[in-house]
Amino acid sequence: MTETSDGVRTQRSVILQTHHLRAATMETSSDEEEMRTFVQVLSEKYNPENFPYGQGVMVMPSLPGSPVKDRLFLPCSLVLSDSGINKAGDRSDIAAFCAHVAELDLSQNHLNDWAEICGIVSNIPHLDFLNLSMNPLSGIELEPSMAEVFSRVRQLVLINTHISWDTVHTLTKHTPKLEELFLCLNGYNTVSESPTSCPSLRLLQITDNQLQEWAEVRKFGQIYPSLITLVLANNSVDSVGDTPETLPQLFPNLRSINLNNSGLSKWADIERLNFFPKLKEVKLKGIPLLQTYSNHERCSLLLAQLPSVVLLNGSTVSEGEREDAERFFIRYYQDIPELDLPERYHVLVSKYGKLAPLVEVDLSPRSTMVDVRWGDKVEAISLRLEQTVCDLRKHLRALLQLPTSGIRLFYINREMCSAFGPEELKCGSRALHSYRIQDGDEILVVPKVKSRCSSSDH
Repeated sequence: MTETSDGVRTQRSVILQTHHLRAATMETSSDEEEMRTFVQVLSEKYNPENFPYGQGVMVMPSLPGSPVKDRLFLPCSLVLSDSGINKAGDRSDIAAFCAHVAELDLSQNHLNDWAEICGIVSNIPHLDFLNLSMNPLSGIELEPSMAEVFSRVRQLVLINTHISWDTVHTLTKHTPKLEELFLCLNGYNTVSESPTSCPSLRLLQITDNQLQEWAEVRKFGQIYPSLITLVLANNSVDSVGDTPETLPQLFPNLRSINLNNSGLSKWADIERLNFFPKLKEVKLKGIPLLQTYSNHERCSLLLAQLPSVVLLNGSTVSEGEREDAERFFIRYYQDIPELDLPERYHVLVSKYGKLAPLVEVDLSPRSTMVDVRWGDKVEAISLRLEQTVCDLRKHLRALLQLPTSGIRLFYINREMCSAFGPEELKCGSRALHSYRIQDGDEILVVPKVKSRCSSSDH
């Protein structure tokens, strides 16, 4: 234990001495921007005095002969967001402490030099996930000779960096394992074509940009031919403009597309989605085409138009829901002139035939007229059958000025009375419609008979 603690203090002491030297150098250049290095922030956050042993920081003995007696082993996932980082710091320190790190979040820092970013990444050899979101990378180009340090990255997040397409293509060219790329909020209104494709990419999220024309979107199919998921939400894409012959070739592997809050305004664009051969999930909330429809109409008409989709707007589609939607589609269009009928209508009619309009059924609780008899008196009243036996008791007491307690109610079915006799209405919470009361039946009100016991009986 003593050697381990000494090792931790030795490591921390070396790092802090280095920082003091750098701080002294910085003080001589007051006009320069304050420097916050990756190593400095790392040592501050994971200082053993601030980050107790056992909560993510481990002390691991080094191999025999190692120049460092003991080494701090940080968590595999490092979150250093919003820390003012603008430099890498000592590369050997990064290599010593981050040899095993797989995930790194550097979002919302001040990194604006690819040389500094590469200085960090090149010393984290097992980096799988990298988040550089909200760093000022606009107009800062990445030299191809430096990009090889990103070769192991599988997930790359570049949200709100305003990174250029040229740099995006340089990165994807040198990341042969890249599967997920996030380019949201970068102000793109066009897509620059790349001289080389990125066949490894499976997911592209490019929400909240300014793409409008399908001619730009179709470029993604050429750049990322293996794309499975395309998230285009909150762009103003106004159409799905390719032909049935070209769409299967553009996105042969696409299984999920998100077009929420896009500019689609024609049913023809929805129909063209069927030409993506593997498409199973679609999101189409907030598009102009659907604004005039009710929620039920939107869901039914979309579902009927997309026979291969099994997830619509985030909900799994059952076979029963699909059939109901397709039947609704037929009835919705059956009064439209023949020339205006969508092609899907004819397909569904061949499946179900021409359907008769649905008969509207009134399912609201009904009333019935019954005779209420108590003593020598009979009065015809209207009963609301959704009310309970308890409700009926209160109603009769108020209407007929009956005693507030001590009554029993019997239901007499006029057709079955001779066979079954009166049925007492005992359960106060039971609804009257469950007794199948009909017009002309009778409710009999009788007083309760109190049992009398006296001491003389014993």
